[in-house]
Amino acid sequence: MSVVTSVLNRRRFVLAATGSAVGMLAAPSILRAAGEINLYSSRHYDTDEALYANFTKETGIAINRIEAKADQLIERMKAEGANSPADVFISVDAGRIERANTENLLQPIQSDVLSSRIPAYLRHSDGSWFGFSKRARVLVIAKDRMDPKDAPSYEALASEAMKGKVLIRSSSNIYNQSLMGSIIAAHGADEAAKWATGMVANFARSPKGGDRDQIKAVAVGEGDVGVVNSYYLGKMMKSSKDDQRQAADKVTLVFPNQADRGTHVNISGGGVARHAKNKDGAVKFLEYLASDQAQEYFAAGNVEYPVVKGVPLASPLDTFGEFKEDTLDAQKFASLNGQGVQIMDKAGWK
Repeated sequence: MSVVTSVLNRRRFVLAATGSAVGMLAAPSILRAAGEINLYSSRHYDTDEALYANFTKETGIAINRIEAKADQLIERMKAEGANSPADVFISVDAGRIERANTENLLQPIQSDVLSSRIPAYLRHSDGSWFGFSKRARVLVIAKDRMDPKDAPSYEALASEAMKGKVLIRSSSNIYNQSLMGSIIAAHGADEAAKWATGMVANFARSPKGGDRDQIKAVAVGEGDVGVVNSYYLGKMMKSSKDDQRQAADKVTLVFPNQADRGTHVNISGGGVARHAKNKDGAVKFLEYLASDQAQEYFAAGNVEYPVVKGVPLASPLDTFGEFKEDTLDAQKFASLNGQGVQIMDKAGWK
């Protein structure tokens, strides 16, 4: 193990699951030294270790991490207030990142690097947060039971023809909340409510499990079409586990809405904490995440799409093919998450 990796591992803390601010504050304290930043992150991918190590190697800035679910980190930062040691907040969905922003936990920054490399629709208009990787919300269909033409769009999933065929996660899942935000933006609240009602009527089973579970359920015939984030399928395709590779081999990926607005795309991203003590180091870290090196790593390490144009795709991303993505402002669909939850709840989407 390299010295850099060893240092990173010693400074990595995982926040225990708890609903109380007091419990969260009881987590190990982080002491800051010169040339360090404190990162609050809900990214839980071991493959990110090399990403952080490379940043430290290039800049000499060490990274201290607190890792937990986004909601826990947000509550912790709120409880810490001006005394928060957080320099950077990172999450895996625009909805959670925007929530941190509306809670006044992030600060706008000006960076020519970030504004030039990250498309406007994947960052906040005032520089409060930026997207650094993309994940498409795609459909996976049973190779032996469905034609891709039968599932051309998200809207088609609510049609009578899909009765008993649709597999998807709970309405409490943030990815579905952001997808619903994009449906509201595209059609308005009334039509979005009709879509949610149609989806519930077409469920093959009550929503449960994660995205991998939807893929496995399609593979064994519990339903014919699942709604998942693209990187889950990619990770199953390259998994060391036979059952995951075999399940992935039984489905076909479909990019929905190619004839109109394009496939919904969400982000993993973040911003500089409101009370960052090392703002300069925090900005350097965000700019590093927009570098070609880091962007290539998002693709190779976690099968996520780069946000920077022209960055090559690693396998299996390069096998998925090109697709038209919905360029709806991430700030817009994130702001509609709350309304989306209300619509899904009313439709009986548990």
